[in-house]
Amino acid sequence: MTKLIIQIPCYNEQESLGVTLAALARKLAGVDIIEWSIVNDGSQDRTVEVAKEYGVDHIVNFPANQGLAKAFIAGLEASLKAGADIIVNTDADHQYCADDIPYLIQPIIWGQAEIVVGERPIWQTKYFSRSKKLLQKLSSWVVRIASNTNIPETPSGFRAFSREVAMQLNVFNAYTYTLETIIQAGQKGMAITSVPIITNNVLRPSRLVRSTPVYVLRSLFTIFRFFLLYKPLRFF
Repeated sequence: MTKLIIQIPCYNEQESLGVTLAALARKLAGVDIIEWSIVNDGSQDRTVEVAKEYGVDHIVNFPANQGLAKAFIAGLEASLKAGADIIVNTDADHQYCADDIPYLIQPIIWGQAEIVVGERPIWQTKYFSRSKKLLQKLSSWVVRIASNTNIPETPSGFRAFSREVAMQLNVFNAYTYTLETIIQAGQKGMAITSVPIITNNVLRPSRLVRSTPVYVLRSLFTIFRFFLLYKPLRFF
C-alpha cells in the first residue's frame, strides 16, 4: 500500500490554513492512504486549533519559532516515522494549487524520479514584482550550475519526495531549504525533475522573501557554503 503524507510548515497561519487544508484531497489515483501533517513553528495564534478542526492527522510542535528549514526537516522526519512512501511539501498561504498534487507525485509513482519540483509560471505571476522575477531566475540559474540539474524554478517549495530520498536529505542552512536540497540531490545523483504548476493568489505576504535582494544574497551564500562543505572538484 502506498501512503502519501502532505506536509505544511506553519507559522501563525490561522487566516489561510483552513483554505489550504480544505483544498487538499483525501483520495488520489495511485495512492492508497493520504494523511496531512503540519509543523507548527512556534505559532502564537490559532494555527493548531484550525489544523485540528480540519482533521490534520499529524501535528509537530515547536515551542518557539525555529525557521522554515528546520520546520521542513522536522516535517520530513515526522512523515517518515508515520510510514510515508511519498511526501509532498506545500505552503500554508494557499499559493500552490492542490489540484496539481497528482502531477507532482506521478513521476515518483511511475519510478521516473525521486524528487519532483513544481515549476511556477514566474513571468505570469502577477504578485511577483519584476525585480523578484529576475532575481528568482538568477537564483535558479546558479543552482542549476551548482547542482548539475535542469530544474527551471528552484525556489519553489511545492515538491514531492520519495521515502528513500527523504531519508537522505539534510539541511545545514537555517534560512531556507529549497536551494540546498536541489544542490544536494544533484551532488548525490538523485533522480530529480520538475512539472509545470499553476498558482493561486496568496492570502498573505511572503514571510521568507520580505526583501528580495536580501533573499537572493542569502541564497547565494547558502550555495557557496554548501560547496565549501562538499568540495566538488568541478567547481574549484
